[in-house]
Amino acid sequence: MAFHFKEHPAPKKTVLEDGTEVIRTCAWSPPGCHAVGCGIRLFVKDGELVKVEGDPDHQLTQGRLCPRCLALKEAVYHPDRILYPMKRDPKDRGLDKWERISWDEATDLIVSKTEEIRAKYGSEAICVYMGTGREAVRYGFTLSSKVLRTPNNCYAQSGWSCMGPRQTAMTMMLGSAYIELDFNGGSLQTWDDPEWKRPDYVFCLGKEPLKSNPDGLWGHALIELMKRGSKLIMVDPRLNWLATRADQVLQIIPGTDAALCLAILNVLVNEDLVDHDFIDKWCYGYDELVERVQQYTPEFAAATCGIEADEIVTCARKLAYDGGEHHWSLLMGVAVDQNPNGCQVTQCLIAMSAITGNLDVPGGTVVGVQMQFEMTGATDFMSDELKNKCIGWDVYPIVKVLLNTTHPDITLEALETGRPYELKMAWLDSTNLLSPTCSAQPKRWHDALMKMEFTVAKEMFMTPTVMALADVVLPLATWAEHDGIVMTNQGCQMGIAGAINKGLQVGECKSDLEMLIHFGNAFYERAYGEEYPFKTVEEYLTDDVGKMDTTWEELSEKVVATNDIGGYRKHERGLIRADGQPGFQTTTGRVELWSTGYQSLGDDPLPYYFPPKLGAETRPDLAKEYPLMCTTGARYFASFHSEHRQIPSLRQLTPDPYLEIHPETAAELGIKDGDEVTIENPWGSAHEIAKVTPIVRKDVVGAAHGWWYPEEDGEEPHLYGVWKSNVNSLIPHRVLGKMGFGAPYKQVPVKVYKTPVEECIL
Repeated sequence: MAFHFKEHPAPKKTVLEDGTEVIRTCAWSPPGCHAVGCGIRLFVKDGELVKVEGDPDHQLTQGRLCPRCLALKEAVYHPDRILYPMKRDPKDRGLDKWERISWDEATDLIVSKTEEIRAKYGSEAICVYMGTGREAVRYGFTLSSKVLRTPNNCYAQSGWSCMGPRQTAMTMMLGSAYIELDFNGGSLQTWDDPEWKRPDYVFCLGKEPLKSNPDGLWGHALIELMKRGSKLIMVDPRLNWLATRADQVLQIIPGTDAALCLAILNVLVNEDLVDHDFIDKWCYGYDELVERVQQYTPEFAAATCGIEADEIVTCARKLAYDGGEHHWSLLMGVAVDQNPNGCQVTQCLIAMSAITGNLDVPGGTVVGVQMQFEMTGATDFMSDELKNKCIGWDVYPIVKVLLNTTHPDITLEALETGRPYELKMAWLDSTNLLSPTCSAQPKRWHDALMKMEFTVAKEMFMTPTVMALADVVLPLATWAEHDGIVMTNQGCQMGIAGAINKGLQVGECKSDLEMLIHFGNAFYERAYGEEYPFKTVEEYLTDDVGKMDTTWEELSEKVVATNDIGGYRKHERGLIRADGQPGFQTTTGRVELWSTGYQSLGDDPLPYYFPPKLGAETRPDLAKEYPLMCTTGARYFASFHSEHRQIPSLRQLTPDPYLEIHPETAAELGIKDGDEVTIENPWGSAHEIAKVTPIVRKDVVGAAHGWWYPEEDGEEPHLYGVWKSNVNSLIPHRVLGKMGFGAPYKQVPVKVYKTPVEECIL
C-alpha cells in the first residue's frame, strides 16, 4: 500500500483577518457516516465552531457535502449533548437519575467492576456490542480482545446481515477483501486518469449510494460516472431517484434476487456471452456452474421475481463479454445481506463479473486487498480454550472462520437462557441497538440486557439504549474534536486516506481512539501489570500510519492522500495471495465458482435459490392474513440509521417515519396520504405515516427504520417513544440461511391498516 499526495495541497490551517482559523480535515463519525472521509473545512473562532464547508482541495469530494456534515454545528452544541461521564445506580436503569462524575471516577469504576466480574465468572462473561459504520468499528475489536480480553464481540443484527453474507462469499470465492465499483478513487486524477475507463454499465443491486455513502463508497461518484456516460441498471423493489435516471430497472419482489441473478447467468452461459480466456486461466468450476444454472431459466425467474422474462434477457446481454471492449461494474448493498439467500446472491454476482471478464480491470469491479490494519483484533492474549468460547462458533462455524465475532442470534439466546454460559457485563460501543436499526426483536434484547450486572456505554446523546441499559455513560467526541485517520473501506479498497484533524474541544468528550488508549493504559496498569503499547493518540497514529509508507505528521499536514491498493489485475501480479504468487487466495488459487470453502463447511458449493422464507410460496398460512411484503432500511439524506433525529435542520427534512404504499393498494385499504397507519404481523407492530406513492410495487410497502423521538419522555417504559415506530419488532428472530447469515429484514409479510383515531400515537 502506498499513499500519493497532491504536489501543492492547500495548507492544513489558515487564519482569516478576524482571527478565524480554517482547518482542513476529513469526516467520519460521530455523528454517523461510513468511512468515506469527505473533505471538510472547519471555521473555528476563539475555540468555537462557527461553520462547516466542503473542502474544494479534497481530490475526491471536491467541496461537496451532504446535509449531515453541514449540520455538524447543530450537533456539536446541541443542548442535549452528553459532555461528561455520568453514572447511576443499576436499580435506577431506565430512569433519568444520572450523576456527573469525573473521568478518574468513571475509570476506577469501570476497571474495578470489570475485574470483579472477570474474577467471578471469567472473561467470557463480558461482551462488547458494536454499531455499524461509525469510527468505533475500527477500534471495537481491539477494545474487546486486547483491553477487555474477552472473546465476545457482537454486532447485534440478526444473521450478521450487514456485510457478513457479502464478505463471506467474497472470501470463499476470491480470498479477497471487499470488491467495489470502479470509480477510480485511488488516483489523484480520478476521472481524468488515462489508465481508467468508465464502466459502460453499472449493475446496482440492493444499494442506493447517494444517501448513505455505504461501505466506504462516496455515493456521488456514481453520478460522476453517469455524467461521463455510464449507464445504470437498477434492481430494487423501490423506484428511487437513481431508478428514474437508469437505463433499465428490474423492480423485483423482495427476496428473489438470487433467482434473477441465476437467470442472468443462464443467459450468459447459454448464449456464450462469456470471457473464455479468463475462465480458463482464473476460474474453477465453470462447467459445474453451467450445469447448475440450467434450471434457472429467464421464464422461471420472471414468474418468481414478478417481472418479464425479456427484461432478464435484455439485462444479461448488456452485461455480456464482447471481446473486452466494454466493461460493467458491480454495486451491491446491504439488501443482499438482509436476505437468508444473501450469500448465494453474492456468489452469483461475483460469478457474473468473473465469467464476463470484469474482475479487477479498468471499468470493471475492483478486487480488494487484505486489510493492512488491525480490524479483527489480536487474540494472542487469550488461550485457545477462551477464544473457542466465543458465542455461536459451535453452532455456525463459518463465523469463527471468517468474522471472529459472536453470532448475534445465538448471543441473544445466551443472554436469555444462560447457555452455554451467562453473560454479565455489556460494553455498548456506540450502538443504539434498541432503536430499529440492527437488532431484530428489540424488546427481547432490551429484556435480556437488563439482566446485566454492569453496563458501560459511550455516546453523544442520551438514546433509548443508553437510558434503558447503561450504568455508566462516557461522552463521545465528534470528528471535529479529535485527531484520527479515515480510509475508504478501511484501506482494503482503492480510495482515499484522510486525516481527521482536531479543530476544537467540547466538554470532557473523548474520541473512540482516545477512549481505547485511555482504558488500554488503565487496564494494563491496574489489572494486568503490563504496559499498554501506546500512551497517546499521536503515538498510536504514528505507528498506524507508519505501516503505510508515510507519517502521521505528513498525512495530518497534507490532509488527504490517494490509495490505489496496487492498481488493476492484481491476481496476475501476485498482489492478492499471501505467498505473492499469481492467482487468488483460495484453495485452488482461482475464482471459485464452485466453492471448496462452502463445501468444507457443509453448504452447497454452487449458488442456489430458495423462495423467501416468509413469503407466500413458503408460508401460505401467513399470506392470507398478511398479504403485503414489507421492506425496510431505505436511507435518507437527513439521518444515519437512528442518528440525527434531534438535529432541527435535519428533522425538518424528514420529520416523521413514512410508510411508502402504492396508490392502488392504499385506495383498497382506505388509506390516504398522511394517515397514521399500523403495520402488523405475528411478531410485532409499528406505527408510521402513510406516504402514498407509485415508487413501490402494489404488493410491497416500504417502512422507515431507525425512528425514535428525542423530544419525548426518555424514561421507562416510554424510552423516547422507541417502541412506537420500531419496524424491527416485525422481524422474527433467527430466520436465517444455512450458514447462519442473512435475516429477512426486507421481506416480511405484513398487513397495513389505518390506525383508528382513538389509537393514534404519532
